[in-house]
Formats: sequence, C-alpha cells, structure tokens
Amino acid sequence: MARYFKLLTTACWLASASALFTACQEGRDAGDLLGQWRLTDKEGMYVSFSGSIAQFRKDNGTFVFAKFQHTGDSLFLQCSSIHQQQSDTTLIEDEYGMSPFTDIRLRVDALDDDHLTLSKDGRRWLLEKY
Repeated sequence: MARYFKLLTTACWLASASALFTACQEGRDAGDLLGQWRLTDKEGMYVSFSGSIAQFRKDNGTFVFAKFQHTGDSLFLQCSSIHQQQSDTTLIEDEYGMSPFTDIRLRVDALDDDHLTLSKDGRRWLLEKY
C-alpha cells in the first residue's frame, strides 16, 4: 500500500509540474510584445498582448479583442466584435486610428523591453510598457 501511495504521489507531482510549466508558457506566442502597453499620446488607451490575442481597451471599460501575428517587422491584427456593435469598430478605427477593423497590418518600427513603435501610411503609434 505504501508503494502505491508513493507512486500516486509522484504521478500527482509530475502532473502538477507539467500543468504549471504549460501555464507559464501561455504568452510564448506574443514574444517581445507580451504584456500591457499604454499609448503615450492618448490618455487611458491600452493594448495588451498574450498568446496570440490582443486586447484594445480604454479606461472607461470599452474593449475589443483581436487575433494577432507578429512576423518580422509586421504586426497583423484581426479584430472581432463579440456583440456585433458599431462601437467596437469605432473604438479601433476612429479612436485608435487603425483600419480596416478585420484586417489591420502595421509596421513594427521599434520594439524593446519598454517601448513599441508602430506605423502605417504615415501614421505612428508610440506605446510604452505599462
């Protein structure tokens, strides 16, 4: 019985360690983008990257999710509206100034531990780690 208990304990420990390792790898797809970024030229506007999902949000509680892919010097975003509201499109296209809502391609001009600079068609977005 003691041998069975020891085997069961070891199996539980290995399963827990495996689950913890997997949880720690959640943001791996985000690479250097992982974390929360604040737009420096607009008050209360943030972008968070984790895994392959980005979240655009404002201090007032408004937010929109997007799938993203960072390849070379390009950042591809495909926003989605959970409730199919026009306000979601307005948040991204008008307030963040990124378009079109479902197929955004931005250039990554600079990326380090604290700063991110994106651009498209002469427009620039400066973000800092929050």
